[in-house]
Amino acid sequence: MPKVKTRKSASKRFRVTPTGKVQFLPAGLRHNLEHMSGNARRKKRATRGMADEHAASILRQLGKR
Repeated sequence: MPKVKTRKSASKRFRVTPTGKVQFLPAGLRHNLEHMSGNARRKKRATRGMADEHAASILRQLGKR
C-alpha cells in the first residue's frame, strides 16, 4: 500500500483540532488593511470552523481520512 501524500497547499491553509474539526483563517488580511475598519480586521484574526459538508474533502487532502 503506498503512502498517502499530504496536499501541501491544504496543510498551509487548514488545521485539524484534537476533536477532528477543521479550522482556517479567513481571507483578506494580506494587504489594503487601511481601508478596512478595525472591527473587520479584528474579526478576521480569529480562526473559523469549516462546515461539515466541506470538512470531509479537506481531511482527505490532509491525509487524515
